[in-house]
Amino acid sequence: MAVDGTGHAALPLRDRKKAMTREAILTAAGRLFEERGFDGVTVAEIADAANVSVKTLFVYFRSKEVLAFADTSLIETVLAALQRRAPATARAEAVVEALIEAADRDGGSGVEGFHRTVGNSPALRSGLLRLWSGYEDRIAEALAREAGGPTPATRLEAMQLVALIRLTTSPELRSTVADLAPERAREVIAAELREAARRIGSAR
Repeated sequence: MAVDGTGHAALPLRDRKKAMTREAILTAAGRLFEERGFDGVTVAEIADAANVSVKTLFVYFRSKEVLAFADTSLIETVLAALQRRAPATARAEAVVEALIEAADRDGGSGVEGFHRTVGNSPALRSGLLRLWSGYEDRIAEALAREAGGPTPATRLEAMQLVALIRLTTSPELRSTVADLAPERAREVIAAELREAARRIGSAR
């Protein structure tokens, strides 16, 4: 079996092609959703942009809604930040700094990009609620592992941490930075998130 540059077994060619196709679909969908919003993009257009057939697209994603929420990078970033935080760092602080770093990486487009994608789509409201619920469950599980088991306190803190994530895409924060230059908008978003983390408290 072939190995990659790290000495680990590489994926078989078929699996690598499947992974590349899935990533191509996700990338094309993300770009089109940001440009025109969820409701303004058809499955056929996504498939065409990814150089696959509509039939192939549905092999990987059973609906356009599933595709809109398929990117798990945000929750993975948050969970990684919680796991690697320093002992003296509050969980809320770790989550906020991870969110700010992620926004800096994408040029601060996260707030507006999210709203262009799903923020104003009635078709995605229920999916968005399921997304936040899933985030809460995953964070609660991570906190329970640290605590030696689930408790009402771990669930409450998970809710609070999800609230920080939701704040980054809230209409209130969006309105606050709507007329600001990109660099200033990033500064304001960072300040608002840090203040929100401070208000949540200093749970370690």
